[in-house]
Amino acid sequence: MKIVVIGGTGLISSKTVERLRLKGHEVIAASPNSNTITGEGLAAALEGAEVVLDLANSPSFEDKAVLEFFETSGRNLLAAEKTAGVKHHIALSVVGTERLQDSGYFRGKLAQEKLIKASGIPYTIVHSTQFMEFLGGIAQSGTVGQTVRLSQAYVQPIASDDVADAMADVALSAPANATIEISGPERARLSELVARYLKAMKDPRTVEADPEAKYFGVRLNDQSLVSDNNPRLGSISFEEWFAKSAQSK
Repeated sequence: MKIVVIGGTGLISSKTVERLRLKGHEVIAASPNSNTITGEGLAAALEGAEVVLDLANSPSFEDKAVLEFFETSGRNLLAAEKTAGVKHHIALSVVGTERLQDSGYFRGKLAQEKLIKASGIPYTIVHSTQFMEFLGGIAQSGTVGQTVRLSQAYVQPIASDDVADAMADVALSAPANATIEISGPERARLSELVARYLKAMKDPRTVEADPEAKYFGVRLNDQSLVSDNNPRLGSISFEEWFAKSAQSK
């Protein structure tokens, strides 16, 4: 089966491509040979493809830019898929997208999801909790001097290897024509988890729990970033991931 992965050189996409190729499928990592913003190269990339995984992300997180990216990219990609006769469109999105509409990024993701559902192409949308690999970026976003101020809201992040396993499985399954959710195996308070991460990385910064701290511009509650919708759970624990990350530092 020919499978096209849009954004094929990113963190999740590169791992997903590797898994699908090991299973014997023809996988096209459609970056940078195609451009979903201009449409250039899409027809050639999608020729003969049965499945498309859209794993591309906006290069900008500015509100207007991120919305334009997901709307333009989504329209161009879905139109090209219709022409090519693609049988399954898969997109990776975020648990909590519909709950965090004060964020321009999440508004962009919701717009992307609406285009997919209206396209008429069989689809599966995968909502994932935050990746463990982004804990460092989350810490940085709340850092002032040597103090990191973060929300105490619950999170349940998932390792990128578990995300790639799930995406590969979805690519080889029938379209759900629905949204499914994937999540890490453990739930923790964001501030406590980042403190554990910094300790594992021997980072001297201290974490302060602050209920008013925003998460990339939005205020969280205990339901914002977790799934209670019977998600597929990853197998990699915090401790396993921390140990691997510390070794590779």
